[in-house]
Order: sequence, then C-alpha cells, then structure tokens
Amino acid sequence: MGNVSFEGLSRIGQINIPVHDLETSVEFYRDSLGMNYLFQVPNMAFFDCGGIRILLAVPEDDALDHPSSIIYFKVDDIHIATDALRDRGVGIRGNPELVAEMADHDLWMSSFRDPDENTLALMSEVARPDRIDQSA
Repeated sequence: MGNVSFEGLSRIGQINIPVHDLETSVEFYRDSLGMNYLFQVPNMAFFDCGGIRILLAVPEDDALDHPSSIIYFKVDDIHIATDALRDRGVGIRGNPELVAEMADHDLWMSSFRDPDENTLALMSEVARPDRIDQSA
C-alpha cells in the first residue's frame, strides 16, 4: 500500500435510506417528492437526485434498521417547494425558516418525514446582492 496515491473522498455516489414498506416508500419518493425513479430489485429501489443515486432498502438485519441521516434537498425557492410538497400530501413540519444570514445569501430550511419516519429537509440559499462585500 505504500505507493498508492489517494487524495481523499470527494464525491457521493449513493445514499441508502432504510425503509420497511418498499412500495409505500417508492410511491412517496416518486409521486410525492417527484424524484426520478430508476429501477427496482427485490427489497431495493433506486432513484436519481441530481446525479446522486438514492437507494431505498429494506434492512437486511437489525444493525441496519435505524433512521437515516438527514438529507437536505437543495431547491431554488423553498416557499414554492414547500407548498408543492404540502399539496402532494407531504407532512411539512412548520413553515420554512430563515436559519442564517450569510454575507452574500440567506439560508432557509424546512423539514418533513418520509413514511418510515426518516427526517428529510429542504434547503435554499437565497442570494442577497445587497450584502455582497463591495470592498474586494
């Protein structure tokens, strides 16, 4: 291993989300969230989300049966996206919130759960031209 060069991890290829009822979850991610359905094999379904593959999988054993990490889906307009998901029956938890005012943008977030109680979220980075540092 001494001569092998490794720069480090720099790209995500796939994210696994544990689910218990695969068909219900496929309907939620495909129909309610509008994700691009790719294909399905026994106990797994695959989606594309901006070039990153989302894998919905029924856990093979207890060690894999736990909530997933929170996945933040980036949207251009969080208010429009939130309303659209609500209209599709997604249980959004509250209204979008301004989380941080950055130098050149505002960070907005809202969250919801999938049928297996995995927390998912929307995020939007809204440009603020009035706050861009003009001194540079």
